[in-house]
Amino acid sequence: MKQADIFLAFFRVGILGYGGGPSSIPLVHKEVVDKYKWMDSDEFSDILALGNALPGPIATKMAGYIGYRVGGVLGMLNALAATIVPTIILMILLLTVLNAYKDEPWVSGMSQAVVPVVAVMLAVLTWDFVKKSGTSKLGWKWTLLALGGSMLLLQFLHLHPAILIFVLLIGALLKKDSPSKNEKAGGEQR
Repeated sequence: MKQADIFLAFFRVGILGYGGGPSSIPLVHKEVVDKYKWMDSDEFSDILALGNALPGPIATKMAGYIGYRVGGVLGMLNALAATIVPTIILMILLLTVLNAYKDEPWVSGMSQAVVPVVAVMLAVLTWDFVKKSGTSKLGWKWTLLALGGSMLLLQFLHLHPAILIFVLLIGALLKKDSPSKNEKAGGEQR
């Protein structure tokens, strides 16, 4: 039954994730976190961050990892097939139809209407991550500082997102290994 759930979850993402990897991320979140509860939002955000740091399409990386985590090697292959096959079929069908009707106004309107919908889906997911970060151990001050700094580095200085993610992961690992002020004070009192 779990393999069927893995297939259905990622098949829905593959069918409905129109617009590429970024548009599929909220759909994967909805299936994996909200519907099947295979992980919580924090684990999902970790997988998303690591997936963004690696080369290749984000939807297949996430499907492969989550499928493996939930159903082993068979789950990984199952999730990958469920993610890729709908895309292949839809690409062939949609491109055939769009090519046949490319001069019609409704085709142009349909293509342009998808962009704001995907933007809203990503904005909602981003706001959820910002709220979770603000109320976590990180706090609002560091969350807003990281958000502003990331925006500056990515948008204005054109830093590649993978470099930023890598640096933040290294920083988090180094911070985790170094003792906090409370731990130092406690150790000195003993």
